[in-house]
Amino acid sequence: MNLPKEFLNEIKKILGDDTGKYVSLFNKPCYRGISINRLKTTPEKVLSLLPFEAERTPFYQDGYYIPSDYEGVGNLWLHHAGAYYVQEPSAASAVPLLEIEKGDYVLDLCAAPGGKTAQIASLLGGSGLVWSNEIIKSRANILLSNSERMGISRGVVSSCSPEILCEKLSGYFDKVLVDAPCSGEGMFRKNPEAINEWSPEHTVSCSHRQLSILKSAAECVREGGILVYSTCTFSEKENEEVVESFLSACPDFEPYDIGKPFGRKTRYSNAVRITPIEGGEGHFAARFRKKGNTGRIKNIYKPKNNIKKESKRLIKEFLDDIFTERPDLIYTLVGNRIYLLPEDIPPLDGVGLVRAGVFAGEIMKNRIEPAHALFTSADPNMLRRVLRLEKNDPRIKEFLSGREIDCNGEKGYTAVIIEGMTIGFGKCSGGRLKNKYPKGLRI
Repeated sequence: MNLPKEFLNEIKKILGDDTGKYVSLFNKPCYRGISINRLKTTPEKVLSLLPFEAERTPFYQDGYYIPSDYEGVGNLWLHHAGAYYVQEPSAASAVPLLEIEKGDYVLDLCAAPGGKTAQIASLLGGSGLVWSNEIIKSRANILLSNSERMGISRGVVSSCSPEILCEKLSGYFDKVLVDAPCSGEGMFRKNPEAINEWSPEHTVSCSHRQLSILKSAAECVREGGILVYSTCTFSEKENEEVVESFLSACPDFEPYDIGKPFGRKTRYSNAVRITPIEGGEGHFAARFRKKGNTGRIKNIYKPKNNIKKESKRLIKEFLDDIFTERPDLIYTLVGNRIYLLPEDIPPLDGVGLVRAGVFAGEIMKNRIEPAHALFTSADPNMLRRVLRLEKNDPRIKEFLSGREIDCNGEKGYTAVIIEGMTIGFGKCSGGRLKNKYPKGLRI
C-alpha cells in the first residue's frame, strides 16, 4: 500500500510512535460491523438469529463487530426486516455523544446513507423526532429507503442546504449531529480509491466546507442543547482546527467534555479520535453545548389541505382495516397520497422536503392501496392481520423474491412478520398471499 508522503508526514504528527503500527494494519482485514435497531427488536434476539458470531464494540451500546470474511450480511432476512444497519464500527461512535433521551428532537444534518439516523431513531425508541437531511437529492432518496427499512415513523427526510434548513429551523432541536463530508482518511484501508483522491489541498477545502456547515448547524440548536461534530478522517486541519475555529466564531457554544473510554485522546477534552489501532477504520468526534437553557421551540403541525368528506371516510375505514389500534400519528392527504405525521413538527415549507412521517397509502378510485412503509413502521401488535413466520421457514426466501406464498388467514392486506419483526405485506385471498414486497428491494 503506497500512502502519500504528505499524508504520512501528517499522520506521524498525530500518531507519533504508533505510526508504524498503523501502517502495518494495511495488511490486515478491515473492521466490519452492524448497529442493532431497537425499533424492531433487541440485541439479544438478533445475536441469537445471526448465522455467525458477533462481538460488541467499545463505541456504541448496540454496535457489534462481524466477521471480516462473511459475505452477504446485507442479503439476510434480518437486514431486510431492519433489525440492524451495516455500519463501520467506529462510525457508530458519534451518536452516543449526543446523550439522546426519550422525547428529544434530533437533527442529523449530513445524514446519507442513514446509519447515524438509524442509531438516533433506535435510541429515541419511537418518541421525539429525528430529522435527516442530505443536500444531494439522489443520496436523500437512499436515506429515505433506509429510514423506511428501519421502521422510522417519527421522522422527516429533507434535501436542503444546511444554511437554508438551519435558518428555517432556528432553535428547534435538542441535539444536532454534523457528520461532515471530509477527505476520508479513515476509508483508506477499505477503499484504495480514497487514497488516490487524497491531497493536502483537498483537506484544506474540506475544512472550509466543514466549518461553514458547523456554523449553520449552530443556529438550529436550542439553548442548553448539544451539538456533535464528526468526520471519518484523521486530519487535524479538518478536525481540531475546525473545532478551534468554530468556538472562536460561535461564542455562545462551549466545549462539552466527552469522558468516553474509547479511542485516543486529542488535545481537547471534548474530542476523541479513533484509528485502526483502536479497533475502527477511523473517526473523529467533538461535542459542544449551547449556553443558556430556554428549551426547544415547539410547533404544532396543521395540515393545510381540506380533506373531502368521502376521502376522510375512506381513510378512516382503511386505517381501521389495517390496525386494531391506530398509531399515535395524525393523517394528511397530499394529492392522492396519505401520510401519517407526528403532530408536533415545524412547518415544512421551503426545506426541500422528501418525506415527512410515514407514507401510508394512495387513494385509487374508491379504494386505498397500502404502502410498504405503513407496515415496516408499525408495531406488530397493532396490526389486524398477520402472517407469522419462523426463521427457517422456506416462505421467507419466496417472499423476499417477490413470489406468492401460502397464507392461512382471513382475506385482506396482511403483514408478514418474521420472528416478531415486520418485513412487508401482501394481500391474502384463498389461502395465498399476493406479494407486495417492493421490486427494488427483492433478492
